Amino acid sequence: MQRDKLGRFLEAVKVDVVAARALATKKAKKAAADQPSWFRKTLGFVPFSYQQELIDAFNAYQFLAARWCRQSGKSWIISALLLNYAVTHDDSYIAVVGPSWRQTKLNIRRMGYFLRKLPPSQYLKPGRTILRFTNGSVIEAFPNNPDTIRGPTLQVVWWDEVNFTPNDADLYDAILFTLGTTDGKLIATSTPWNADSIFWKMCFHKDWADFHRSHVGVDRATAPGGPLRPGMIEKIRKQFGEDPSRWRREMEAEYAEDEDVWLSQSLIVSCVGTVKTCGEDLQLWNPERSYQGDLFAGLDMAQVKDYCVLSIFERLNDKLLLRHLKIFSQPTKYAHVLGYVKALQDRWGGFSKIRVDMTKDGPSLLADMEDAGIANAEGVNFSVPRKSEMANLLKQRMTNGQLFYPLVTWEKPYRGEICSELNVEKYDLRKDGAIAFSHPNGTHDDVFWSMALAIFATVQMKPFDLEAMKFG
Repeated sequence: MQRDKLGRFLEAVKVDVVAARALATKKAKKAAADQPSWFRKTLGFVPFSYQQELIDAFNAYQFLAARWCRQSGKSWIISALLLNYAVTHDDSYIAVVGPSWRQTKLNIRRMGYFLRKLPPSQYLKPGRTILRFTNGSVIEAFPNNPDTIRGPTLQVVWWDEVNFTPNDADLYDAILFTLGTTDGKLIATSTPWNADSIFWKMCFHKDWADFHRSHVGVDRATAPGGPLRPGMIEKIRKQFGEDPSRWRREMEAEYAEDEDVWLSQSLIVSCVGTVKTCGEDLQLWNPERSYQGDLFAGLDMAQVKDYCVLSIFERLNDKLLLRHLKIFSQPTKYAHVLGYVKALQDRWGGFSKIRVDMTKDGPSLLADMEDAGIANAEGVNFSVPRKSEMANLLKQRMTNGQLFYPLVTWEKPYRGEICSELNVEKYDLRKDGAIAFSHPNGTHDDVFWSMALAIFATVQMKPFDLEAMKFG
């Protein structure tokens, strides 16, 4: 008898809990429908005016292209906006895509920060690549692979950094296919890069007028109207002082490219490693783990003015894949650099060859490397014809579709990313017919030359044929 009473009591409690949870979920969903209040009360921030304009445009239009400057808060506001969509639209399936698998997972992590501010009744335990909600909605990260994203039926797709996606036309076609039966939404975001791209068409082409276009430059994104601080903006302005094209792209969110750069923006973006371009979604190897491969390294030495950079490529079949990139802090301590190289050599089974810039230090540097136990090192003097030889080989491998790298960004020892670093090197035809290379003051080309050294390590270094090195 008492067991029956206890059972009925527990069942009643269970029913009450379920009912209370359902009521709480209903209230939370109703609260989320009031977007301005929900952003303020639930997520704890008030959107800037241009962010609110983006929210309004997302609600009003099916296709949206947001061309915003760096650090203007586009990933922040879209993460919050898609979270709001998920809790207010039952059983919605939302995809996040981008140039690299790593980048899309970072956006999921950013959404996870907001997710924990929601009532616990609204979501399930978050995963690294997927967020699930109790109303049946899902937000999932997809790799940059048109074949993968073509399968599901989606209500919303967020395509981040569209202009840095190598197979942009294929991916766009796949995205449209997933939205075809739902009349779903596409929000495309990026800072500008190459103009012969899908994102440029979204922003400017007359045949793509169904895209609502949002443009935010540094002026709108600077405090008090945005998150950028005036003091930091002035530092960036000085840093980009002799590279106005980069300032226009990254801070004014306008398209710009110098005609005299050695590697074009389109070529650089085509070499971002994805499943479609090179067979895997490239990520840098963890220097603390053990790997095996046919490895070639380039070490561009510097101490104070420039940065010392180590690049390591794996030769896999007929492809060269960037596996490691290390930018050492200034001032460079050679003992630290050589110790780092030795540790990687031992952990990764050695280098087939490592070519090092010995222009300043001469043969003594190779002797120091030998004393440190670094094998297969070979010095390179950065003469005008030798630099031309290395730069030509790097460009040739990229043009032939043999060289790939992940979409790497870094904050230390200075803020940078691989596409801009490769685009910074300029060239000029000298009177004697040779090619001279340079980079604007305030910029760095050490990553460029480190990678060129590593690619140069894959071929035999021959004596110069000066006539062959002339332009044309």
